[in-house]
Amino acid sequence: MGDEPYYIDKISQFIAENVLTEEERGFNQMTLYGKETSVDSIVSNAKRYPMMAEKQVVVVKEAQHLSRTIENLAPYAEQPQPSTVLVICYKYGKLDKRKKLYKLVRKTGVLFESKKLYENQVADWIRKILKGKGYTIGPKAAQILVECLGTDLSKISNELEKLLLIVPSGKEITPELIEENIGISKDYNNFELKKALGERNIPKASRILNYFAQNPKENPFVVTISLLHTFFTQLLNYHGLQDHSPKNVAQKLGVSPYFVDEYRVAAKNYPMKKVSQVITQLRVLDLKGKGVGATQISQMDLLKELLVKLI
Repeated sequence: MGDEPYYIDKISQFIAENVLTEEERGFNQMTLYGKETSVDSIVSNAKRYPMMAEKQVVVVKEAQHLSRTIENLAPYAEQPQPSTVLVICYKYGKLDKRKKLYKLVRKTGVLFESKKLYENQVADWIRKILKGKGYTIGPKAAQILVECLGTDLSKISNELEKLLLIVPSGKEITPELIEENIGISKDYNNFELKKALGERNIPKASRILNYFAQNPKENPFVVTISLLHTFFTQLLNYHGLQDHSPKNVAQKLGVSPYFVDEYRVAAKNYPMKKVSQVITQLRVLDLKGKGVGATQISQMDLLKELLVKLI
């Protein structure tokens, strides 16, 4: 159960592929869907005996659709069928820890909570996933993936799988490889925009924003505003720190030590008062981008206004 579906899918897939042999699955493996089944049906199938096998596997996907009746599974959880491996995939939510079912599952089975990663944890997750497959990736390349793909682990994993099909094992995943094979520009992305604005590199920031204006579907204004708001909020926190050592800054801001220098440079270019003004302007532009207090403003005009307000 939990808000992160990636691990729920991975675990249920592993069980479905490894508990039974291919010959045994025909009679002893079943997949049910929460929208199309009921708790009574799940219990009925779970109580069946396996045919010509020691175990049977019943996988219930999208079980969150049974949230109103899932507690009725408690009697079965109290005395589960020993020969049945029953897998309940409860996405985007959790069982009520105060109720009987939660306590029984913990007692008689295994309960795994799949928690959503924070944005500052995803780059390290990417590095670990690739290391397990025999690849390496630099901090910049990992951060580009996070900036452009967000925190959706399934989406990131799918893009990495496509990339690894053509990259020899042991090779480093670079920004150039990401640009060539995933379609994320190594020069024109929110990561580079954030860096350019921090350095007050107006020509570079202007080029990136012009690229965004010409490719609005790949670079939504609302995403750019959100990421810049996070950056300048972190910069405000940076100004409030007494200890500006890389280790302390990385810990307090929740960023990789590799990127601490960007905040040091930006802090010189944006005093605390200016950072506060920028955050205010970003909120105003966010509302305009959503049509509040402004109508029919193109993304190009919003991006131009963004650059003027920030610089």
